[in-house]
Amino acid sequence: MTGLRDIAHAKLNLTLEVLGRRGDGYHELRSLVAFTELGDALAFEPEGDLALAIEGPFAGAIEGDNLVAAAAEAAEALDPGIALGRFRLDKKVPVAAGLGGGSADAAAALRLLARANPSRLPAATLDDLAASLGSDVTACLRSRPALMTGRGERVTPVEGLPPCGVLLVNPGRPLGASAVYAALDAPPLSAARREPPALPSFDGSFDALVAYAEARANDLEPAAIKLVPEIAEVLAALKGLDGARLVRLSGSGPTCFALLATEAEAKRAAATMATARPLWWVAATRLLPGSD
Repeated sequence: MTGLRDIAHAKLNLTLEVLGRRGDGYHELRSLVAFTELGDALAFEPEGDLALAIEGPFAGAIEGDNLVAAAAEAAEALDPGIALGRFRLDKKVPVAAGLGGGSADAAAALRLLARANPSRLPAATLDDLAASLGSDVTACLRSRPALMTGRGERVTPVEGLPPCGVLLVNPGRPLGASAVYAALDAPPLSAARREPPALPSFDGSFDALVAYAEARANDLEPAAIKLVPEIAEVLAALKGLDGARLVRLSGSGPTCFALLATEAEAKRAAATMATARPLWWVAATRLLPGSD
């Protein structure tokens, strides 16, 4: 079999409501997530022993265990007969950035393993493996717009998101999600807040998407700013750009984003931002729509 390739698409939390702290220590969430065309590149040669090579601009920032290897090891533990092999990860997205990078990498590894072992890793098995690897991996496995609930493991597809432009900006400071949730100090979850939400409908309308997101927030933003004050500077700079319609922290940060009507507008805004802030990581991309 020839080498296989996949993209670990970066995840954006367009909204992130923290409904409360659960008895098991996790936080109950409600989040509209979408994925960008931008992401890490993962290649796989399905022969030989499991191996992982990491390259790219953010390779040096990865510390400890890697979720690509963890995904492969979990799949092998479930079915020792699957074909493993050599992975090569081109790390293009910042680490500990609020973009679901590690989870997206793990999800891409599962997709590649399924392609290399089509009769041994069906969709239901991939879902179980994704849930075992982390709260975000289930959503990243699909890499399509969704409403995430629970601690993030319950994923309901959302249709009709427009393929609008996205500008991503990171001030160059890693920020762990666990530290942000600790700083949040959320109250205990009440029974009333567990009610399932109605699914949003956008019909491809950029204005409808912006209106929905503006009516909600990223509840982690104040806690993240306390830990990394530069986030407030990034948000202010994004709000000052022409065409920026929605400006927000993604996930636990520190990456922030602006939604613009088109990818061309996002590229122009990226050029302006990169000139003004050469030390920040700046990238222009677009949202992936809900269906191919």
